[in-house]
Amino acid sequence: MTRADRRPREVPTASRAGPRFTEKLAQAHLWVAVLAFGIASAMALMQALSRASLDLPWRTAGMYYLSVTAHGVLMALVFTTFFIMAFGYVVVSRTLSREPAPRVLAWTGYWLALTGTLATTGTILSGKASVLYTFYPPLMAHPLFYIGLALVVVGSWCWSAVMLLSYRAWRRANPDAPTPLAMHGMIATVIVWLIATVGVAAEDLIQLIPWSLGLVPTIDPVLARMLFWYFGHPLVYFWLLPAYVIWYTLLPRVAGGKLFSDPLARLVFVLFILLSAPVGFHHQFMDPGVSAGWKMVHTFLTFAILFPSFITAFTVTASMEVGGRAKGATGLFDWIAKLPWRDPLFSSIALSMILFAIGGIGGAINASFGMNAVVHNTAFIQGHFHLTVGSAVALTFMGAAYYLLPRLSGRELELGLLARVQPYLWFVGMMLFSISNHMTGLMGMPRRIYDASYGGSAAAAAWRGLTGISAVGGVFLFVSAGFFMLVMIGTALAGRRREPEPILWAEPLSPEITRRTVFDRYALWTAIAILLVIVAYAYPLWAHLRMARFGSPGFSPF
Repeated sequence: MTRADRRPREVPTASRAGPRFTEKLAQAHLWVAVLAFGIASAMALMQALSRASLDLPWRTAGMYYLSVTAHGVLMALVFTTFFIMAFGYVVVSRTLSREPAPRVLAWTGYWLALTGTLATTGTILSGKASVLYTFYPPLMAHPLFYIGLALVVVGSWCWSAVMLLSYRAWRRANPDAPTPLAMHGMIATVIVWLIATVGVAAEDLIQLIPWSLGLVPTIDPVLARMLFWYFGHPLVYFWLLPAYVIWYTLLPRVAGGKLFSDPLARLVFVLFILLSAPVGFHHQFMDPGVSAGWKMVHTFLTFAILFPSFITAFTVTASMEVGGRAKGATGLFDWIAKLPWRDPLFSSIALSMILFAIGGIGGAINASFGMNAVVHNTAFIQGHFHLTVGSAVALTFMGAAYYLLPRLSGRELELGLLARVQPYLWFVGMMLFSISNHMTGLMGMPRRIYDASYGGSAAAAAWRGLTGISAVGGVFLFVSAGFFMLVMIGTALAGRRREPEPILWAEPLSPEITRRTVFDRYALWTAIAILLVIVAYAYPLWAHLRMARFGSPGFSPF
């Protein structure tokens, strides 16, 4: 057997430019993500300025709730999903040394998801779907909004199938080899996504679409909320796991070191497969229709899923320390100064980790029944999730985009100064925005409100200054987002053509695993995860469906 014949069996740490098909496919997904991010960022600025009660010519309640919906859907669903699909195809190509297959299914998924995105976005921007990111009934959108979201989900299922089929083909050729770590994390992402989207697909197809088309007169809002949050919290881990893949497999190499522990990283992804789904009721602590006992069960499971993030914080920080000490650091903390803070991928991840640590503390508060009652539906919540999806995920994805686009397009990164400054602007803006929202939330300021002044009430006057700080943070974030867009578009249009650099995957500090381990038994972990879902949801759903229920007609305030 020749060296070329053996190459597919290798698990490379440095890969040359991937096949042209993969480059086109990944860039097609990446640019949808980037454009969705740009629109969502403009909508976010409108919200921040509106909540500061500034007298602006376009400031109306209808425009505010349109922008809230567009920002949430485009940032949390479209930007993240398309970026994750793009990154997944890159991982298949660069770690398995094969093209994603079948090609037709990959492109079918792309066009379905893009069509759905256009339908949903058009409906929102036309003012016919101001139902917020959670689209809770009885708020009713135009049917195209729900149909578009369904197409996005179906398109993502096509991506999931391509990922799994590509892995199966590689596994048949490499029955005893360990799954490359980056692919291991993406397989975990796919499994979490497939389990989670059962809930939103059921809500969309069984409840929302027939109801919005007028085929049924009423809808059960409690059931809709149960199905949405069955999906809604695992969605957080669908965002987070690819970010963790980047932290584990790209960051240590960029930092100049090695991954502190490969087995710990693999354990983390398995724990997320097991624990991501049966946690949704902690979003419904204040809802009727779910018993306190089942809320308590979901509370325990929610706290359990903090553990893999603690492992990640330790392992990734230790990997950065390895990099700093490899550059000559000998003191207790001087290794921090040795790290490549001017590299936009590194600074994006390092700053996002700091923000995520703060957001994680808020997440523990949200998952505690008593404290949740204090902050529920206040500005504290938006402060929290902007530190998670808005920082750990979005900032990591932006840094990764700087790293990936030159390696996919064969163009040199343009406007490098803007790329270096942008993560720090995001960090400052997010600190101003999120900390002020945490504080106003504790003071009682509600979330998702158009006018924070409450007609000049004394209670609202107390948080007026903090809403101004939040608006300043929003401006910083908007400028940072603008820098990101300029760098990406400038690279695509004016970047100097060059031979693409390889993607360099981190090597473990300890000797590499050479044989398949129990962590690669994905069927086993999926079966256990489904069993936990059944335990956590079967009885509450059955109990709800057997009780007398009264549906609600739809209503559209704008």
